[in-house]
Amino acid sequence: MKLYSVNSGHFKLDGGAMFGVVPKSLWHQANPSDDNNMCSWAMRCLLVEHGNHLILIDNGMGNKQDEKFFGHYFLHGEDTLEKSLSRHGFRVEDITDVFLTHLHFDHCGGSIRRDEAGKLVPAFPNALYWTNHEHWAAATTPNDREKASFLKENILPMEEAGVLRFVETGEGEEWLPDFRVRFVKGHTDAMMLPQIRCQGKTLLYCADLIPSIHHLPMPWIMAYDMRPLDTLKEKKALLREAVANDWILFFEHDPLIACCSLQDTPKGIRALEQNELSFFFSQAG
Repeated sequence: MKLYSVNSGHFKLDGGAMFGVVPKSLWHQANPSDDNNMCSWAMRCLLVEHGNHLILIDNGMGNKQDEKFFGHYFLHGEDTLEKSLSRHGFRVEDITDVFLTHLHFDHCGGSIRRDEAGKLVPAFPNALYWTNHEHWAAATTPNDREKASFLKENILPMEEAGVLRFVETGEGEEWLPDFRVRFVKGHTDAMMLPQIRCQGKTLLYCADLIPSIHHLPMPWIMAYDMRPLDTLKEKKALLREAVANDWILFFEHDPLIACCSLQDTPKGIRALEQNELSFFFSQAG
């Protein structure tokens, strides 16, 4: 198995929303905002080369939305999914499986593109797209609070194209050998966190449970979460498991830091070493 970090670009979100009850005097030191209180965030995906599978975990927001949409989220930077895949010697046609932690636009928007005729089609023409039944139901019949994050044009074409599949494993069970799925519900219904065993180490893809290294402290929870007290319990339990078993955490949204190992400190569980994915996992492994 080989792991590759794939950045699909950066975008901006309100700092207060990203850090919840934490005061700006604290979070501004972690991720300084612009004059409009907006902070820059990565959309960092993980590519997993696993036997005959080339699995892409999440895929950013894509580029098919209109000017008004991007006026809210300010897609910026030189990185794109295609460029990042190319750096590792891959193309979108090589992807066999797209594993979607959840269907918010900044995690699944790159799943679907517009063809030359303007039709919405899968952006990965040879891939199956994976979600789970509970989350699909939530995404296709969203509550009023999440409706702006679940965009039909990102989601329904998967089903229409016949490439949609559902993960049937239970909590902590293997989807593929050495690829387990952890389910959490604080951020949104049945978000899936890949737990991957590679080269004798375990990596947890944190998605929006712990979107950045600065969200390791327990009270640092996003205002976007549907059930913040569940997020608190889930984060506490998984971080205890992670530090006890020397896991590596992979951060989808941290603008600078891709991964970290952990240590237990008097102030709680904090980062020990922080670096790029290749620091922890050799791509030649």
